[in-house]
Amino acid sequence: MTTTAVRKDGPAAVTPAPTVGGHVRNYLSRVRGGDVGALPAVLGLIVLCTVFAVMRPSSFLSAGNFANLFTQGAAVTLIAMGLVFVLLLGEIDLSAGFASGVCAAVLANLVTVLGYPWWVAVLAAVATGLVIGTSLGLLVAKIGIPSFVVTLAGFLAFQGIVLMLVKDGTNISVRDEVLVAIANRNLAPTLGWTLAALAVVGYAAVQLLRHRNRLARGLITDPIAVVALRIGGLAVILGAAVYVLNLERSRNVLVVSLKGVPIVVPVIAVLLIIWTFVLQRTSYGRHIYAVGGNREAARRAGIGVDRIRISVFMICSSMAAVGGIVAASRANSVDPNTGGSNVLLYAVGAAVIGGTSLFGGKGRVLDAVLGGAVVAVIENGMGLMGYSAGVKYVVTGVVLLLAASVDALSRRRAAATGTR
Repeated sequence: MTTTAVRKDGPAAVTPAPTVGGHVRNYLSRVRGGDVGALPAVLGLIVLCTVFAVMRPSSFLSAGNFANLFTQGAAVTLIAMGLVFVLLLGEIDLSAGFASGVCAAVLANLVTVLGYPWWVAVLAAVATGLVIGTSLGLLVAKIGIPSFVVTLAGFLAFQGIVLMLVKDGTNISVRDEVLVAIANRNLAPTLGWTLAALAVVGYAAVQLLRHRNRLARGLITDPIAVVALRIGGLAVILGAAVYVLNLERSRNVLVVSLKGVPIVVPVIAVLLIIWTFVLQRTSYGRHIYAVGGNREAARRAGIGVDRIRISVFMICSSMAAVGGIVAASRANSVDPNTGGSNVLLYAVGAAVIGGTSLFGGKGRVLDAVLGGAVVAVIENGMGLMGYSAGVKYVVTGVVLLLAASVDALSRRRAAATGTR
């Protein structure tokens, strides 16, 4: 007679209920361990806004200036969003500024010189960005030339191409109503409120579903109070922003009315949502982080490293094309300086100031938006205070150096504490 041993399982492991105190302690622990995220950018933004609000309260805090901040920083922010993908691999794209200029010149030539409709010109500009990115990516991934050298050569070559496309210095006007509206027109006030409400509802749905699914699977999740605080915080920020932007900004209402959310704002928001989803919710995004964290380990895990490296340059140049379209829209024209001057420096600075690591493996698309806001506030606030361009460059350079220092120190701290 055989006997069957019956194993008596103990009580199933129960995931402790999340608490607000535990969430705060975990966050502080991550910060002490070197994972500061976007905290320096947020604190810097608060300090800068406070200083400029105290020094120039009537001009900096006006509704007109608030709207100007969005349109001034839009092109740099869009280019920085693409640069985040390249920086996540520890690479660099020094040609992004003039790549945006080439794409803007293609757009202007097709619309103004050749008379094509706006949508053909936009598609051609983005396609030009894709071709540029593919070429750069192939040279880096397949030939093995360092990205610094490839994109520095691109920086010089694209500058020459812009000069050729605008006929050695002429200015090509962009008069198409749709293209001009991107950076110079506003949404109807009702539409602004509607989009803000949809954004809050969508964000709430995503957060609550994620919270419920993690609880159902027995995974550690954030306390519901923290989730509610995030949703409420977004609602307050969007509500306040839409309210201010819907105020009348025209100096003479009898001549023209100027109110509503700038059209470029939902353009940035849509691209932010799309690229955030790609990075955080798709296997492709996880592969980017894996390659950026340890390329050899990613290769041994079966990830197509070369494919990933080529694709991030394609995304970067495509976003540079979008930034070039917005820049052409805001200026109503394209000239030899489009995409030049400080555009590249500000775009790289925006990505790094926002929290994207120069060493690869760490960063979010939201970092580009936060860093772009910091750069725009510095440029705008110091302009209102009457400082020269030289002083603006010095201050922006110091802020960028601080951001890079925080990145290096946090990386060293993470290595010392074993969290990386």
